[in-house]
Amino acid sequence: QVQLVESGGGLVQAGDSLRLSCAASGRTFRSYSMGWFRQAPGKEREFVAGIGWSGFSTDYADSVKGRFTISRDNAKNVVILQMNNLKPEDTAVYYCAANRGYIATTTHEYDYWGQGTQVTVSS
Repeated sequence: QVQLVESGGGLVQAGDSLRLSCAASGRTFRSYSMGWFRQAPGKEREFVAGIGWSGFSTDYADSVKGRFTISRDNAKNVVILQMNNLKPEDTAVYYCAANRGYIATTTHEYDYWGQGTQVTVSS
């Protein structure tokens, strides 16, 4: 079993940056692909970024390409989402998730979820 805890959210202005962290428990962390999702009020949870178990493979939603970067440190059991040039439409609760298979972009393919961290971007 994997437990995930997100941190790093907050209130920022448009154009600012934030760095989200996801700390994972469990010795099998390195065998999971990891993903970041977000959910805005009244909207479905959507894929933001994913990274394979080794860290070499990544995938991004079109809306964040060029602005967000996902990375992982398997020695520290941490996944990072670096968010630059934030926009008001990035406002959402951001969730970290773990998947036993390859990088996935749909919520039902993920096995474990964190509790989420709020990101609010003002214009």
